[in-house]
Amino acid sequence: MLAPRLTPISLGFSVLLSTSFACAVTVLPETSIRAEADEDDPRVRETDTATRTATSVRYVPQAIDSVKTESLRSYGTNDLGQALSGIPNVSSGADTRFDSLRIRGFDASNDFYLDGIRDDSQYVRDLHNIERIEVLKGPAAVLYGRGGQGGIVNRVSKLPTPGQKSSIEAQGGSNDLRSLYADLSTDPTDTISLRLNMGNQDNKSFRDGVSGNRQLFAPSMSWQLTPELNWLVQYEYSRYNRTPDRGIPGVNGRPADVSRSTTYFDSGDYIDDKSQSLRSKLAYELNANWQLRHTLGVFKLDSDFDNTYQTGYDPKTNTVSRQHWQQDLTTRNVFNNLELEGGFDTFGLEHRLLTGIELGSQRRDPKLYSARDGKTVPSLDLNQPNRRLSHTGSMRLSSNNHTEVESRALYVQDQLRLNDQWQLLGGLRYDRFEVDTTSKLLNTQQDVKSHSTSPRVGLVWTPLEHHSFYASWSKTFTPAGGGLIGITPNAAGSVNDLSPELTKQKEIGVKSDWLDDRLSTTLAIYELELYNRRTSDPLDRTITLLTGEQRSRGVELTVTGKIVDNWYVRGGVGVQDAKVEKDNNGFEGKRISDVAKRNASLFITWKPEMGWYAETGLTLVGDRYADNLNTVVLAGYGRWDALAGFRQKEWDVRAALNNIADKNYYASATSAAQIQPGEPRSVVVTGTYSF
Repeated sequence: MLAPRLTPISLGFSVLLSTSFACAVTVLPETSIRAEADEDDPRVRETDTATRTATSVRYVPQAIDSVKTESLRSYGTNDLGQALSGIPNVSSGADTRFDSLRIRGFDASNDFYLDGIRDDSQYVRDLHNIERIEVLKGPAAVLYGRGGQGGIVNRVSKLPTPGQKSSIEAQGGSNDLRSLYADLSTDPTDTISLRLNMGNQDNKSFRDGVSGNRQLFAPSMSWQLTPELNWLVQYEYSRYNRTPDRGIPGVNGRPADVSRSTTYFDSGDYIDDKSQSLRSKLAYELNANWQLRHTLGVFKLDSDFDNTYQTGYDPKTNTVSRQHWQQDLTTRNVFNNLELEGGFDTFGLEHRLLTGIELGSQRRDPKLYSARDGKTVPSLDLNQPNRRLSHTGSMRLSSNNHTEVESRALYVQDQLRLNDQWQLLGGLRYDRFEVDTTSKLLNTQQDVKSHSTSPRVGLVWTPLEHHSFYASWSKTFTPAGGGLIGITPNAAGSVNDLSPELTKQKEIGVKSDWLDDRLSTTLAIYELELYNRRTSDPLDRTITLLTGEQRSRGVELTVTGKIVDNWYVRGGVGVQDAKVEKDNNGFEGKRISDVAKRNASLFITWKPEMGWYAETGLTLVGDRYADNLNTVVLAGYGRWDALAGFRQKEWDVRAALNNIADKNYYASATSAAQIQPGEPRSVVVTGTYSF
């Protein structure tokens, strides 16, 4: 039997591509096309994150991991760090300020996307309107532009689809967790489908004085304007008002030996994030083989915080030193994307061509205040902190910047089927990036212009029907001011070469299907290298040298699918060595913070079509460092979770027990003075009614 061909065919595009890929439709087994029919199968068989075309995961020459949020909500999980904690070689570096991840040892805090649109602002994202989370491993600049050194995270939202059921979900649990969410769908006409996700969540915490409130309102519409033209419109308003908790400090190379409920912030501290996202996608079928798409994304963030946080520990007085900050931040992002996708043949070779233009405009206005006199921020006793000893002095305006970013890009990609066994993926993108920051406080201004070309090439060989071997090479770039957008005008280190940092990856692997296509595995081996890394000249710290180097080497294995009958499995294991190879500032040879050499997860689910069901799983994370100087170690840990439930046609009731063994562990760190304890044993009960 011929091996399945590389094709972006999905149910939604089968008519569109039927002419060009008529042979492929007859070759692909029916089970491959309808693999998503089993809603309990943890696999995502088809993705457009990796290629921006609907492509079988098997034929993407790069590792990609997907997590369905339905698998997470039952445990009360509503943040990215916890959601991805078991993904091989992915780790969280977040605190309560904003989402932060490392992928394959590289910072991905500004490599978030929502439905393929850049979402690089500093806030905590809500997962209740998200269908699944996809993690594309390795450089992704060929399709997404700057950043993405270790990979990108794309949240795929819930879409309005004809015939979609509605549901109401109520949840309660430990630490006064209470939430009520509705997922409502209707089809007012044969050509219009509507969907609305909305709800509210309140919770406290095992941490003293910590609480939060979330609100979500997310309507969407799919309108088939004509047989050729579809318009998808999505809006999301999310608000998260919470207590900023920076964890506990490190003492003598380890997290402080204090109760995991101990906190050091002021009683009046708060963070209030209000985000809005509007996305429009017009898809026009030019003919049976070609489609033209226009995507518009507008994002706005208003964030205010008042935060007292730890800066260190004094062993002489056994006290924790602190600083007090206030920030008013507004962010506005606009991205326009025009793509042409189509299929054609040349000399018996089948092409799936994608070409696109992207225009981006970003504005960021952070106004930052700090305590005028650090002595007015009282230090607190390590073991018995009195949080009523709050900052009493005046605040001073320490920064008031306005940053504008303009980006333009042109890219092309070809998915080429050479024959029944060989498939080639090639892509190239050219970016121009300009960042302009004005300091209103100092009346200074500086702009930096960068440009770069990002290539990607991958080869897939399918010698056996259910096993595809692949190899790929890709490169990405990180311009000055392109991460947390903005630069410090005319600051030390900003007066000479600010060329982009560059990252390249080599990866080989094999993707396989087993047990009559019920179980899928991916084995990947990679080397990821950041060069042109910015370091300071040891003889003159005002001079920046592009001589640093950071490298990560690793192996990953994931397994997802159905074992037998009603038994499912999802999990994986990652082993990596991520460290600084060259540096002038004391980091050479150091391991990257928040990156474990080993991590793994394994969840086993028994889920008949109706009636009782159950799941249990382990998440394992090895030793990590809290800081890049490797002075504080976070011990490795294992967390055991389980749930049991009962479902009928309309009702689904389940109870989850997190951290069954009540393991004392540390989830992440942002510095040696700010370490986040993991959640102790907790219970979450969820009830869902579908109609």
